[in-house]
Amino acid sequence: MACLIKRIQKCGFISQVHRVGRLLIKTHILKCSKAFSERSLNTTREFSQVSSQTTDSFTYIIVGAGSAGCVLANRLTEDPHSTVKLLEAGPKDTVLDSKRFSWKIHMPAALTYNLCDDKYNWYYHTTPQRHMDNRIMYWPRGRVWGGSSSLNAMVYIRGHAEDYNRWSKEGAAGWDYEYCLPYFKKAQAHELGADLYRGGNGPLHVSRGKTNNPLHHAFLDAAQQAGYPFTDDMNGFQQEGFGWMDMTVHKGQRWSTASAYLRPALSRPNLSTEVSTLVTKILFEGTKATGIEYVKNGEKKKVFASKEVILSGGAINSPQLLLLSGVGNADDLKKLGIPVVCNLSGEGASAHLETGGFIRSRPGVSHPDIQFHFLPSQVIDHGRIPSQLEAYQVHIGPMRSTSIGWLKLKSTDPMEHPILEPNYLSAEMDVWEFRQCVKLAREIFAQKAFDKFRGPEIQPGSHVQSDGEIDDFIRRQADSAYHPSCTCKMGHSSDSTAVVDPQTKVIGVENLRVVDASIMPSMVSGNLNAPTIMIAEKAADIIKGLPSLQEKNVPVYKPKTLETQR
Repeated sequence: MACLIKRIQKCGFISQVHRVGRLLIKTHILKCSKAFSERSLNTTREFSQVSSQTTDSFTYIIVGAGSAGCVLANRLTEDPHSTVKLLEAGPKDTVLDSKRFSWKIHMPAALTYNLCDDKYNWYYHTTPQRHMDNRIMYWPRGRVWGGSSSLNAMVYIRGHAEDYNRWSKEGAAGWDYEYCLPYFKKAQAHELGADLYRGGNGPLHVSRGKTNNPLHHAFLDAAQQAGYPFTDDMNGFQQEGFGWMDMTVHKGQRWSTASAYLRPALSRPNLSTEVSTLVTKILFEGTKATGIEYVKNGEKKKVFASKEVILSGGAINSPQLLLLSGVGNADDLKKLGIPVVCNLSGEGASAHLETGGFIRSRPGVSHPDIQFHFLPSQVIDHGRIPSQLEAYQVHIGPMRSTSIGWLKLKSTDPMEHPILEPNYLSAEMDVWEFRQCVKLAREIFAQKAFDKFRGPEIQPGSHVQSDGEIDDFIRRQADSAYHPSCTCKMGHSSDSTAVVDPQTKVIGVENLRVVDASIMPSMVSGNLNAPTIMIAEKAADIIKGLPSLQEKNVPVYKPKTLETQR
């Protein structure tokens, strides 16, 4: 994050989310990949009656009831002849089947609570980052029904159309924008109704930011005064510009994939769910996946799949489980004494928000590569440090960083987190982009719209002006904006860095898929929750053998010239 913070001269109003009497300006950034954590395994239930003789065998096993797993559980059980076993390492997102007692999850204003403890959170940490003053970075990831969609900031951003066209060029055939847009729409029930870009009848409720907080309005005015356009839909025709963000909030509550997809499917007799279960190994006969082994209440158990095992644990847990099961770099597996099932590398990986924006960092860039989230409130160290100032804050950072990191097992113990090496700021271009983020953010906050709110700049501070001073600030203060991806990259089977093929099947083995953010061929230009849900919607049709949805020739904004930055 490269932080900026301004003090507010006068402030007595209340924001829609929480009090603006503590405001700030910070700059999140850094998208990366991977991590994993341990947890005590207490349990609850559950078994829907799925034919008593075959409770240890199902058509499909889904590992992880997160953003992707909940989608798959719903869509695959639409076929009454398919049985599904869904396993989650964490607890339900309700207590006594009520959201009221789990208000820290379901109340949008409470989002930082779950980032600060490990009740619903894997609580991952990276290795010391040598390009960032050897700091260890904190990576919260969801460990609860709904996964990170039950912990995140509820921002609904799809990325840019060119991200998906790039995926196709990178070997993920059939994942162009024209094949992905219909699945974004299929998932979505936007409060503004359906149009060429929005869905109106899906299970995922999406609302538009609508606060009357004057700081949000000042931010949008300042961006336009700085020469940037206003966009009325960042997920529609024009991503580039500043505007009101979409959010996965419905009737004042967080609308996670557990609410959107899992709960409506729980009454189906062909869905069986278990919580507080740690999957420790994929079971193979040769190279054919036949089931999984898991631990519940300290007892080892096995469950089998007649068709497929589907990993939806996320960008950290899915690759970790593959490695623990003998699918990965053979040399690394042999060092730990793990029998090799299939030799795959897959090591490389890229590394209260109602208003924001997307801009290009420099001339020649075809679509936005910098993202802004504006907050009329203060968040320090992921919310773990209480605020002491009245300030406003912007989280800003590059969206397609080029630094490459990796994930490896630390040991054969499934409870031990893997080694997470995002390798932040190892590429010189990333350093330049972060520096540019600070300069561009300062330019926006210098506009007339902020005159009545502006106090002294707290971070980086007015004394930080030269490129070297800005770079030093970034290395000391930048932090992860989470969003790990690309650890089980999707690509052509001939690509030595690919883990899954465009059908989401793990290359080199049978009856095994990965469906989550880990299979992204490269990072998208924005947050990851909406793209992850889209991936699962599209993968569900692939698994069921249905032809892909497609919408051709949907127009997308392109700058009139690339000779200027805006």
